[in-house]
Amino acid sequence: MAEQSTQSIVVAAPAADVMAVIADFPAYPQWVKAARTVEVQETGPDGRARRVRFVIDATVLTDEYVLDYTWDGDRQVSWTLVQSKLMKRQDGSYTLRETGGGTEVTYRLTVDMAVPMIGMLKRRAEKVILDTALKELKKRVEG
Repeated sequence: MAEQSTQSIVVAAPAADVMAVIADFPAYPQWVKAARTVEVQETGPDGRARRVRFVIDATVLTDEYVLDYTWDGDRQVSWTLVQSKLMKRQDGSYTLRETGGGTEVTYRLTVDMAVPMIGMLKRRAEKVILDTALKELKKRVEG
């Protein structure tokens, strides 16, 4: 059974600026260390990506997968897995909330791998994924 992992960080920028970085998929290889190729396959009527293909090389994990995205303005983006070589499921979201000092970004992620994985190792890997993603996002937006 897949469990959800959640982590938050505060970024010193307005929510619209944070969401603009999240939505700029072609730029991901410039700031997401594991991203080799990120290609928007389909856009919605608002011009934002609806379907995105990723090629990820995170040393211990290499995968090619496709996610479908749903946008709620500059407040939330969520996604769900369409296809993957290694995952059976990936559901996630970024939720943005303006604070006095910027924007609190909450990342939620649920991953279920196609191959069995010990629960402790899976939770540790999810924590590293969330922590790295949020730190890279913060650095990109504030940098």
